[in-house]
Amino acid sequence: MQLPIILIEATANVDPENEKELVEAIDALTREKTIFMIAHRLKTVRNADRILVVDKGKIVQQGRHEELMQQEGIYGRFVQSRELAAGWKL
Repeated sequence: MQLPIILIEATANVDPENEKELVEAIDALTREKTIFMIAHRLKTVRNADRILVVDKGKIVQQGRHEELMQQEGIYGRFVQSRELAAGWKL
């Protein structure tokens, strides 16, 4: 019996130079396994088979990235706010 792998904010404190290598290593180690990933970074969850959006302790949306982007809700607003912020400069 395989136990699931739980990753909590696995890439949250990784510098951009090493993030790609870390994500590739996680992908290789977790291939064909069940993974629960808790993350706020879009790159970390974008390719997941199923994304669960939790608000106030309840699942309020679930699906693949493309499906969630078609719905009105927290996920789409989060992605849009991240895309807008990407263009900010100090």
